[in-house]
Parts: sequence; C-alpha cells; structure tokens
Amino acid sequence: MKKILIIEDDVSFCLMMKTFLTKKGFEVFNAFSFKEATTILNDQQLDLVLTDVRLPDSDGIEILKYIKDVNPAIQVILMTGYTDIKTAVNVMKIGAFDYVSKPINSDEILHTIHKALTEGGKTSTVVNASAESDKKETRPVKNSYTGSHFIKGKSTKSKELYDFINVVAPTNISVLIIGDSGTGKENIAYSIHKLSKRENMPYVAVDCGAIPKDLAASEFFGHVKGSFTGAVTDKIGHFEAANGGTIFLDEVGNLTYDVQVQLLRALQERKVKPVGSSKEVDVDIRIIAATNEDLQKAVREGDFREDLYHRLNEFSIQAPRLSERGKDVLEFAEFFIAQSNAELERNVEGLSDEVTEVFLSYEWPGNLREMRNIIKRAVLLSSSNLIEKNVLPAEMFQQNVLKNIEVHDHVMASPDSFAATSMQREDLKLYSSTNEEQLIRVALEKAKYNKTKAAHILGIDRKTLYNKLKLYDIEL
Repeated sequence: MKKILIIEDDVSFCLMMKTFLTKKGFEVFNAFSFKEATTILNDQQLDLVLTDVRLPDSDGIEILKYIKDVNPAIQVILMTGYTDIKTAVNVMKIGAFDYVSKPINSDEILHTIHKALTEGGKTSTVVNASAESDKKETRPVKNSYTGSHFIKGKSTKSKELYDFINVVAPTNISVLIIGDSGTGKENIAYSIHKLSKRENMPYVAVDCGAIPKDLAASEFFGHVKGSFTGAVTDKIGHFEAANGGTIFLDEVGNLTYDVQVQLLRALQERKVKPVGSSKEVDVDIRIIAATNEDLQKAVREGDFREDLYHRLNEFSIQAPRLSERGKDVLEFAEFFIAQSNAELERNVEGLSDEVTEVFLSYEWPGNLREMRNIIKRAVLLSSSNLIEKNVLPAEMFQQNVLKNIEVHDHVMASPDSFAATSMQREDLKLYSSTNEEQLIRVALEKAKYNKTKAAHILGIDRKTLYNKLKLYDIEL
C-alpha cells in the first residue's frame, strides 16, 4: 500500500482529502504545518507528498527542498489557490512532479497521483537534469480540469449529442446532463464550456458526492478565518472560484436537502455569503449539472427540491450509453489505446479481428470508463502489437453466456436444446467461482426461480445447484 502525506493548513480540506484517498486504497497521513510534516517525513517511508504552497510556518519551496533532502525518491505534488506561474516553474525545476491549482478536482488529483507513483522517478530525473544544466524549461500550471479530448463520433446517437452541445453551448442556459455512470458526462460539460463565450474563464468541476454534509457550505461558498473550528485561514469556495466561468456539479442528486436549499438561493440571487462573513459576493457563473439518478422520481418522493430541479434543468442532454454508439466504439478504443501507450510507454497499434468483434458485441455496462480501464490493462499485458482476447477480462465473455441464458426458454423447447446447453456449459467453465454466484442468480431469475430449469441452464444437476445455493446463502 502506497503511503501519502498531505500537508495542508485548511483542516477541513485536509481531512476531506485524507478520507477520499484512504477510500482509494492509500495509507494517508496528514499534517497541518511544516513542523508536523517534518516529524512524519522522518518517521515514515513515504511514497508521495501532497502539500499546499503556503503554510503558516513555511512555503512550498522550502518544503520541497526539505523532502528532497530527506529522500529524493519521494514524489511531491504542490497545491495552491494562487496560480503563480513563477512559483510553478521554480518548483518544477527543483524536483516537484506536478503543480495543481485549487479548487482540486478529485479525478484530476487521483490521476496525477497515480502518474507520479508510476512515472515519477523518470520525470524527476529529467527535471533535475534540466535544472542542473540551467535550462529554463517551463510547464504550464494546470486548470481545475484537464480532461481528455471530446470525441464526436459518427453514429446517429453521437451526432445527436453533438448537435445538442452546439445548440446550447453559446447560451447561458443551465444544462442538466443525464446518463449512466461512465458515459462521459464531464467531457460533455467541458465541451459545452469550451464552445461557450466563457471558454477563457474558469471551469470548476465539483464532485457533489464527495463533499461531507457539514463541509458543503464552506466548499461551495467559502469561509472566513475563525468561522468554525479548523478554519485557520480564509477560503474561497467553488462558486467564487468559478466566477465569470462555468461550474460543473457532478452527481448533483447526492446533495442533501439542506445543501439543496443553500444552492438554490445562490443560483437564484447570484450571490454567495462565505461561512462566518456578513458580506455577500456577487458571482456570474453558468451552471452545468449531471446525474445518473432519476431526479424526477427523487422530486416526486421528496428527496430533491422541485424548484432546484427546474432551475438546473433549463435544457437537458442525455448522454448515450457506449453500446448505443455503434461503430464509434472502435473510435473510442483507438483513442484509449493511444492514451494508454503514452502513459505506459508501450506501442500497441490496435485490436485484433477477434477483439474487434468482441468490442462491437459487448454491452459495456461501465461505458467509457470501463473501456478505458480494460484497454489500459490490455495495453499493459499485451506482448504483441495488437490487443488479443487473452488479455481481456473474463467478464467480457461472461456476458455472452448471460445472453444465452436470456433465450433459454426457446433453447430448452427446441430439439437441439441439449447441444445448446452443452455449449453454454463449455462457456461456463471459463469463469472462476468469483462469477459463479452472479451466474446462478441470473439463471434463477431467468428461469422464474424454477430450480430444475435453472440447473439445466447452468449445465449442472439439481443436487449441485442446491449445494451452491447453500454455499452462497441464496434464499428462494
């Protein structure tokens, strides 16, 4: 397990980042000052440090130099609310891996951390060599979003999506993007921003599901020093940071009812009041929200405010599932292969004919996010210049078995049912017991919980099925 130290004097933000990274599988330590950080740096074998540029008792330059003296192999990512290009250049020259501006985007920081842990050693060597030769190499400071390119696609669904984006982008209308997880809702939002009149102004993406209820007001609207325990400095909220530009509220359905009330007031009045302040701040922002939930149902059930829903949903866009995009699947695959080659320093050229067929027939339940992960893994494992079936995960083939299950009534009624189910049995042998419970549950559902039919579909006898039901504690 990789060890990360967060150095940040904003206590609430520090603890929120610690919780987020712990959930992502890291062992996380936190320090609220340079003095606290030095103790941890000397006691722990750390892999990465995530530190604010400005601390009460030090600054990012001093911290970076100290870390590199303790252990040059530790990767350092600096965060700041002050987008100072000079500071960025200086920290890069003396060995920082990267430099990100606040407010922090969760996907961006996670991507940067993974990149630092996998590529950091090589990057650090290049940067240090550059510094030693006094070359004035500069790297641009990142904005709060550094997403991938938007791929238009040629399918009917893709063209319809891009037409909607083109129509709504030049306006100031609030947009609600609806779609399953992994369908690229944030890329759609960013594309709207880049095609709008606000393209050169801030774009701030907020993961509403990652904000604790008690910190929501501070995160959205900021706070003043001393307004609550842990508020040791003034803080600018997401709304003020996005002033003049666009704020993207991802998974907006996760907001609690109390936060919805505060958000509605800010949208209606275009003013925000930082926690603990008596002064209101005018904000000029465009709102783009996204959800994978049925917000209309949430409104009916009283879980989401109807007035907020209508405020967000001045124009709605449906993000199509990847399986609805036809041969665009192959265009996305090419993009992710190129992206993975760059990240992993590989040279995979494309998909084999067999894998092309699999990609076009697969349902892609995790959509673009699933494809990106599958391709990245496949590029890493590939021993040839093409991605072959042997480097694809088993669940891609399991789905074909589930499709067979869906037509089992027809198969069982036909004279050739024994041959058909025999083929299914051969396919089922491909999968480990980790998928067995899911297959049993699907087979039972498709057989309307007739155990004889379910056993027949699965290619096992009733006694074996009973044993499996007991093993997985499946009650009928």
